[in-house]
Amino acid sequence: MCELRRNMARTPPDSLFPDYPAVPDYRFEEHCVQDGFRLVAGLDEAGRGPLAGPVVAAAVILDPACIPVGLDDSKALTAARRSLLFDLIMASAQVSVASASAREIEATDIRAASLAAMRRALCALPVRADYALVDGRDIPVGLPCPARALVKGDARSLSIAAASIVAKVTRDRLMIRAATVYPVYGFDKHKGYGAKLHLKAIADDGPCPLHRMTFRPMRKG
Repeated sequence: MCELRRNMARTPPDSLFPDYPAVPDYRFEEHCVQDGFRLVAGLDEAGRGPLAGPVVAAAVILDPACIPVGLDDSKALTAARRSLLFDLIMASAQVSVASASAREIEATDIRAASLAAMRRALCALPVRADYALVDGRDIPVGLPCPARALVKGDARSLSIAAASIVAKVTRDRLMIRAATVYPVYGFDKHKGYGAKLHLKAIADDGPCPLHRMTFRPMRKG
């Protein structure tokens, strides 16, 4: 279940990204610890692209002595593997989850709502993080600690990879539950993305309260 990961493998020299690890590793976290930041959190979100449902963010502080084997960008994993790793992360790490609803996304925009959800997740951790590694190009405003943004961070940092798994699994499970309330849309099948059956349901039955009305096809013009 637990393994201290110090994987420094790199992609082949002819890769477009020669400095990126073949799989996420712990080097960014180790650099932070060497600089005096003991508790390093990874931040990521899931659900920027769907037409319905919240955007969900997670913050994860891994125990360096007990890191689940196989952590990777959630998009590179099967649903079954994500679910297994989710349980291992929850059992071994400090974790928190936060979200921004469809209404908040409409009131601001998806970028602002995603950053707000990540800030909430970091602030909700059961212990205070000393430093945060954030997936993407942007650092949320108002974080309680210093932070660094990492492009493709979920494929480079184990902590961000863990956060990506927690956020993805949590959001998928929320959308599966939403399907029991709004069965016509098939949320359990596509999780709110613009699948053909979803678009047809919107055309036939109109949107429900989970839909993001500033996203097409709900937004006209």
